[in-house]
Amino acid sequence: MSTRAIAFLKSEGIPYEIVQYPHEEKGAAYAARALGYALEATVKTLVVDLGNRSYSLALMPGHRQLDMKKMARACGVKRAAMADTATAERLTGYRVGGISPFATQHPLSAVMEESLLRNKQVLINAGQRGTMLQMDPAEIVRALGCPTAALC
Repeated sequence: MSTRAIAFLKSEGIPYEIVQYPHEEKGAAYAARALGYALEATVKTLVVDLGNRSYSLALMPGHRQLDMKKMARACGVKRAAMADTATAERLTGYRVGGISPFATQHPLSAVMEESLLRNKQVLINAGQRGTMLQMDPAEIVRALGCPTAALC
């Protein structure tokens, strides 16, 4: 089993464990239920439109909603909005329900919701529906070189 995301983590020496489940429904809530994992420790990767053809990823706990004003502030822009499905898939090279922040088709910055760092391990998408990576959230920050911020 390999995806661009897994190949990237392997090449960077970032530790992870692959966890698979039968994909029957998109979303962090379904993945968490299918794997018996806490939703607050299941990361959803959102593609955010920052305006002027600029985009970023927001890494959020599955049980929380992204506050667009806080995301805009964290990215140093005036406004932010969710990207549409087609744009998210084009920029990342992954299908919605399987978007990973690692090895996206086009380079994208990312911001992680700071509360995720309270978990010893989280689940994050591996770049394919039904495949997650269990890893230390600090390793995600290190792999992406991304800041953390209060985004909820």
